[in-house]
Amino acid sequence: MSLKEEFKKFALRGNVADLAVGVIIGASFGAIVKSLVEDIIMPPLGFVLGNVDFSHLYFILKQGAKAAGPYATMADAEAAGAVIIKYGAFTNTVISFLIVSFTIFLLIRQINKLKDPVVAAGPSAEVKLLTEIRDSLKK
Repeated sequence: MSLKEEFKKFALRGNVADLAVGVIIGASFGAIVKSLVEDIIMPPLGFVLGNVDFSHLYFILKQGAKAAGPYATMADAEAAGAVIIKYGAFTNTVISFLIVSFTIFLLIRQINKLKDPVVAAGPSAEVKLLTEIRDSLKK
């Protein structure tokens, strides 16, 4: 089998098409989850926590060549050419990730509950009795 034929066979299999659909839907789903977190969950959470925002926190590794510190804001430090570590932005990103992952966990948990069929408790006492009668008649 030539490389071209093998690739054609691979590309036209159902798994590749399913993967492509999954990626496209996943991107759309990501936008939905992002909106859920940013527009629905974060506003009340920010209100309850007193509008906590770590994005302005930074650490200066090297003073700027244009102007020496201290700098009033991170933007001033960047404008002066300072080398900075934006640990506050990283902290915000980690918090957002935890919120998004927990939200997705809750969502997937609910979807799985809807997908799982209701498991019967087992045969009733009447069915058990009839089964015993049938088995004894067979003997």
